[in-house]
Amino acid sequence: MTQMQRKVCPVEMAGHLGGRVRKWLQNPEKILARCVKEGMTVLDLGSGPGFFSVEAAKMVGKSGKVIAADVQEGMLKILKNKIKGKEIEDRIVLHKSEEDRIGIFENVDCALAFYVLHEVPDEERLLKELRSVLKEDGRLYMIEPKFHVSRKAFEETLKKAKELGFKPLDRPRVFLSRAAVFKR
Repeated sequence: MTQMQRKVCPVEMAGHLGGRVRKWLQNPEKILARCVKEGMTVLDLGSGPGFFSVEAAKMVGKSGKVIAADVQEGMLKILKNKIKGKEIEDRIVLHKSEEDRIGIFENVDCALAFYVLHEVPDEERLLKELRSVLKEDGRLYMIEPKFHVSRKAFEETLKKAKELGFKPLDRPRVFLSRAAVFKR
């Protein structure tokens, strides 16, 4: 992929990442229902302003937790303000990742990588790190945008995941996206 394709979505675009139209086209509850259950610890990698983190926090309930990880402090601030004073505030842990490393050490039941893999500098390294933080039966849910990631490039990512020990479970349909669910 070219450097242009590796650009991270800027904080200035945060307002476009969670509107009503997107919720209708890419309903977070329906998308997450495949992997997120009450009591789980969920990693929302590249959480942005929390489009999936907020819904995941509702789904994991009071006994669960969501780690919202993003490389941009600005995105995490937007999410912090969005959840401030709400019941789910205590369920969402904000985590500033490094450009080449997530940097969490807690094991998670589910890792969601929504529209993020094409933005990382070393996809294989990220997949290895995700495998190391997923619990034994943990799920990795990868979703990439069709308008940025070709079918061939996505299949290469899936091949890397399999080579690293991930076991394919499903290829769900997500609007304007390519998606796969893996088991650790």
